Amino acid sequence: MKILCVSDQIDPLVYSSTIKDRFADVDLVLSAGDLPMDYLEFIVSSLNKPLLFVFGNHNLEEYRYYAAHRDIVNWEELFQSPCTSGAVHVGFKVHREGDLIIAGLGGSLKYNRGENQYTDFQMNWAILKLIPAMLINRIFRGRFLDILLTHASPLGIHDKSDLCHRGFKAFLWFMKVFKPKYLIHGHIHLYDLSAVRSTRYRDTLVLNAYSHYVIDTGNNTDHTIPEKPHA
Repeated sequence: MKILCVSDQIDPLVYSSTIKDRFADVDLVLSAGDLPMDYLEFIVSSLNKPLLFVFGNHNLEEYRYYAAHRDIVNWEELFQSPCTSGAVHVGFKVHREGDLIIAGLGGSLKYNRGENQYTDFQMNWAILKLIPAMLINRIFRGRFLDILLTHASPLGIHDKSDLCHRGFKAFLWFMKVFKPKYLIHGHIHLYDLSAVRSTRYRDTLVLNAYSHYVIDTGNNTDHTIPEKPHA
């Protein structure tokens, strides 16, 4: 299976009239946050493939329509909400897409009073709420999950020293215990094509989805397909 991963930047290679040709063999799209919903809607309508996403700490204008604690003002506002974009929000949920089991943990480490920011304690609590669904998967499907989709990175892996971009320690514990094949995150911008994008931690391949990246889950020797910008 080939998975198109996107986050943080509207990529001209994706937001293009040639998207159908360039990504014709993609089976699934995963968005790791900080992208406008109309961009996700463009991808869904162009590729006609499932798209799963989490919110980051920016582009949160429509976050309240999807968040579990959303506050819908009235029915008129509810019917005018953008929840029909075709993209599926998997933040703080466990979701099955075909044969894949995917869990989502959006947001960043708390650094101010903005929305969708969490302390490590709060993120650990969010993980605990996912455990019953993952245990059911372990019993009936032989594994807890395949992919953890996050916005922030794990602590010490691809993260930065400032509070905003520091990773979650909770994700290290998650990978140690539940052993997803992939942890796909955004949040950390890559301006150097030689910058580290993938790192293995125990049984998990941690991947930065910044801009766009394609994963081939059927390739046992090289799990990722790097794509350089081209005309």
